[in-house]
Amino acid sequence: MTDAIASSFVRQDLVPERRAPVKTTGLVGFIRTRLFNSPTNILLTIVGALLLWFTIIPSVRFLMVDAVWSGQDRTACLAENAGFAVGACWPYIQAKLPQLIYGFYPEAERWRVDLTFVLAAVLLLPLLVPRLPAKGLNAGLFFVAFPVVAFFLLHGGGLAGFGVSWVASLLQLFDDSVVNAGQALVNLSRSSAIGPLLWAVGNIIVLVGSLIGWLIFPVTWLREQLQMSSQPLWFDFLLTTAIVSPILFFLGGGMRTGQRALLGSLASFAAIAIVIKLMGLDRGGLPIVTTNLWGGLLVTLVVSVTGIVTSLPIGIALALGRRSTIPLIRIFSIAFIEFWRGVPLITVLFFATYMLPLFLPGNFTVDGLVRALIGIALFTGAYQAENVRGGLAAIPRGQGEAAAALGLSWWKTTSLIVLPQALRHVIPNLVNSFISLFKDTSLVSIVALFDLLGSLHATFSDPKWSTPSTAFTGFAFAGIIYFIFCFGMSRYSLFVERRLNAHRRS
Repeated sequence: MTDAIASSFVRQDLVPERRAPVKTTGLVGFIRTRLFNSPTNILLTIVGALLLWFTIIPSVRFLMVDAVWSGQDRTACLAENAGFAVGACWPYIQAKLPQLIYGFYPEAERWRVDLTFVLAAVLLLPLLVPRLPAKGLNAGLFFVAFPVVAFFLLHGGGLAGFGVSWVASLLQLFDDSVVNAGQALVNLSRSSAIGPLLWAVGNIIVLVGSLIGWLIFPVTWLREQLQMSSQPLWFDFLLTTAIVSPILFFLGGGMRTGQRALLGSLASFAAIAIVIKLMGLDRGGLPIVTTNLWGGLLVTLVVSVTGIVTSLPIGIALALGRRSTIPLIRIFSIAFIEFWRGVPLITVLFFATYMLPLFLPGNFTVDGLVRALIGIALFTGAYQAENVRGGLAAIPRGQGEAAAALGLSWWKTTSLIVLPQALRHVIPNLVNSFISLFKDTSLVSIVALFDLLGSLHATFSDPKWSTPSTAFTGFAFAGIIYFIFCFGMSRYSLFVERRLNAHRRS
């Protein structure tokens, strides 16, 4: 009986084999699960393939298959001479490559541009690799020392004075501006309906300028004495060292902890002296190359890198100012941000190039490229301020309260706790602004600055390379350069995001 019952529950034949599971890994699995797993995805896949077919294939044919790779002039890129429908005319790029990189920079001095590019790469690459040591020293060299060295390499010239002379010149310029402003009001009072009021205000401003002149007289007198010496630069340098180093020593803690600040100051001044001597800045320096001869990729990199480096600190300061509890700082930050965000970049460039000189004293001029750099830095800084403010708003209030409970000051709380977390949250927005700025540098061509696209347009006027494909080849080359830089910034930002958010992975 038991055996009969047991046999009724035991299968007498083999179970048929199950169908093999659907493969979900590898290329086949990707195609099955991502591209053809539903009617909608099938339709999108087909449309995407057609778009790629009608864009990528013609581009590859134009840039490589049907391209002309060698030649001396336009005849090599004509269809009747090549025997086929000519695509890209790469001999044109080879012939115009120096102009696209250096603009009209003198050929004999282009080694200075190459050296600047090499120094930038040597100092920047260690900053981008997290595992390499000495990040503080590297950052100081790149953000402080390199801009000064790059200026004298690219522009040339020497130093007529140092710290004391510079301070005296700035104070004298400020005093002259105040006096000129007051005198302008006095002159305006002669033909104005409110003449007495303008006359009184103008004379008060002139009086204030005179008082400032008396206050700064010792500094200006010291500058005149230095200029009358046999070695004005080195006497000024030694005097500046003798003034700055003790100040840093006492600010660093005096006899208790100020030795490190003193040694750092002396080492910095010694390094500056070595650079001045090696570059011959005390003897006139390198030949001057005015910025109206700069162009091509050089101007694009100078404008974009300067804008990126200077706009972020401006944005951070404005974002913190907009959240400040001090009304004056908050109102100024809000007005600054809203003003610059409400003005197109083209207007900013026109104002900085053509109208800003009207507001400067008659004996003071600012280079055209410098004016454009200042306008771009302020314009981009306003946008970066809102990006940073969004990151600050994402930080819970408890972070600051916990820091305050530990006895940290506002500066330490902001710089060590709140700001690092805020910047980590807005890395995509910051890099997006950097990429946009890099591409917007092409707008400087409307104020007579020849960036990469401006130099490219200038090459089109050469009849030696006038062919039907010349313009397309030039724009394709410029597009490749822009893509390389922008794609590189995008991929590096993703790397930084993954590294900073590694502790948050589940």
